[in-house]
Amino acid sequence: MADNELDELDPLLFRRVLGYFPTGVTVVTARTSDGVPIGLTIGSFTSVSLEPPLVGFLPMVHSDRWPAIKASGSFCVNVLGADQGELCWRFARTTVEEPFDGVEWQPSRATGSPILHGAIAWIDCSLEEVVEAGDHYFVTGRVLELEHVAPESEPNPLLFFRGKLGEFSQHE
Repeated sequence: MADNELDELDPLLFRRVLGYFPTGVTVVTARTSDGVPIGLTIGSFTSVSLEPPLVGFLPMVHSDRWPAIKASGSFCVNVLGADQGELCWRFARTTVEEPFDGVEWQPSRATGSPILHGAIAWIDCSLEEVVEAGDHYFVTGRVLELEHVAPESEPNPLLFFRGKLGEFSQHE
């Protein structure tokens, strides 16, 4: 295979192959300087470091909502449960102008970013660093506060796999 053939990777194949890697679904939230809640669905979320405690996510460079989150200087990552598929799509679609309409939330203590009712975990962060990475940004946040639902409630995460939403099934 010639070197230039490696540069011609089929973007549809790339997307399809990576679709075989399941991801959790999160909604990253913040509040604008005038207190208006803003949020977007993110599947590319990861833990980055334990010391210091850092997490990361990857919004698209052309995201309509990312600039307002960046300007706030903080964000909260809400890990969605298996029963929150509607929230996933609500915050993913740019055609939904007011995704918080009718959505229950409370402000986090540390930053005031929205914690979505029913999230199985949340991680409140100050914005640490933003690095351009192709058609996305790699955003790093310093964890200020975090929580999860009680393990005995048997939380089930919302998962994204091959373009569809589903849930986790534990093997015995």
